[in-house]
Amino acid sequence: MTDSLENHITAAKEGNQRAFSALLDAYWSDVYNFQLKRVGDEQEAEDITVQTFARAFSKIELYDAQYSFRTWLITISKRIHIDMLRQQDEMLLHLGTEERESGWIADQSPTGEDHLIMQQQSDTLLKMIGQLKEPYKTVIELRYLQEKSYKEIAETMHITMSNVKVTLLRAKKILGELYSVANR
Repeated sequence: MTDSLENHITAAKEGNQRAFSALLDAYWSDVYNFQLKRVGDEQEAEDITVQTFARAFSKIELYDAQYSFRTWLITISKRIHIDMLRQQDEMLLHLGTEERESGWIADQSPTGEDHLIMQQQSDTLLKMIGQLKEPYKTVIELRYLQEKSYKEIAETMHITMSNVKVTLLRAKKILGELYSVANR
């Protein structure tokens, strides 16, 4: 491991945001390209990559320097993808079992109640986004409500792509915390 990498990891373990940013810049392409080859979908590869860095940064103190940092990130990325596949399989298995047991295929279209629940959840989520401070609020709105790419967000906010990625990671974490508090 190079001294620079070791310094960034040490600083990240101490909560240094520039170190997180440097690690994200250094390894984003490795993780993203790995996942893109696995899933074949840019959006899904990007989502898994964001989740990978979020998980890695939240557990950076567990990183063991005797292993390659890149390998550690790729391993986290693989586990996230496997977890996603398992969740999809469980959903499909559950749906298939219900259909076989009932002897008919249920109408999967949303009911009026489903629409009402989705609207209430959407309203709650929008209120939570409104509670975010800048720049978190803006980055979430641009990414998920306006469906802008990272490049477009960087241009709109006049920040670097790595700052977009880090800001989005933090915003999602804060939003997740708000959501868990609201659902207690």
